[in-house]
Amino acid sequence: MKLKKNVVLIGMMGVGKSLIGSLLSKKLNLKFFDIDQLIEKKNNMKISEIFNKKGEIYFRKEEEEISLECLKIQNCIIALGGGAFINPKIREKVLQKSISIWLDIDLNTITKRLKFNKKRPIVNKYGLGKIKKIFLQREKIYSLAKHKLNCRNLTKKEIIDRIIKII
Repeated sequence: MKLKKNVVLIGMMGVGKSLIGSLLSKKLNLKFFDIDQLIEKKNNMKISEIFNKKGEIYFRKEEEEISLECLKIQNCIIALGGGAFINPKIREKVLQKSISIWLDIDLNTITKRLKFNKKRPIVNKYGLGKIKKIFLQREKIYSLAKHKLNCRNLTKKEIIDRIIKII
């Protein structure tokens, strides 16, 4: 499939952006960029290690640089990290040049998915209580996406089918 714009998946950590993006790119035969994976590859360490060793400010700079580079590439699927769309520079480029889709699920589902996940630095540092606060702050910004996809009670296939209808 040839797209006129990139498809950028946004949403909270744990909603499935990476998985859905990967499956969608395979189905449409498009390149897929997972920003968190690219940051890990560039730094040769997991995101939790980057947070611990280099700090969140360093991580956010890497996230901005890599996100803006990927957004220059045409005809692809991009999964942003949960906090990337909060960055005004990234958000502006996404809204100008991409089909932005907010993968939304409820806070209880996110909490269940993240409860035992040791790879999430914010959860590890602040605990699940912080997730609710982050969720409430970010959903106002996520709502700026061109499309909102309520993923509650949907299968992966149903989510992908709905994204294909959007694009």
